[in-house]
Amino acid sequence: MFNSLQNPLALVGRILLALIFVTSGFGKITGFEGTVGYIASKGLPMASIAAVIAIVIELGGGLAVVFGFLTRWTALALAVFTVIAAFIFHAYWGVPAEQVMMQQINFWKNISIAGGFLVLAAFGPGAISIDAKRGN
Repeated sequence: MFNSLQNPLALVGRILLALIFVTSGFGKITGFEGTVGYIASKGLPMASIAAVIAIVIELGGGLAVVFGFLTRWTALALAVFTVIAAFIFHAYWGVPAEQVMMQQINFWKNISIAGGFLVLAAFGPGAISIDAKRGN
């Protein structure tokens, strides 16, 4: 049964995995100053440039995954980005006690999302993708 559903499930899985990045990237555009302020609050240098990089990775990478374009490389890049973001922005071991649970949840969600991207990098986007049409 799952063999016949493999490609539709891969498409739905790609969309669901990428939605958080597409919406987050768009949110960073519409709330650019707030994004820059948040990045700066974590002590990162060149917060404006970091925000632009995050937008390109999240929005561009998210859309690439949705459409299955350069999927394996994009998934690998998003996995790395997500793990780095987890350590920088959700370091639950260094926050006040009242923030630990929320940051711990977000940290492990990021790690789990990175795992999904690694699976996507390993197995590819499926037949319903630009990559499949291009023969990649």
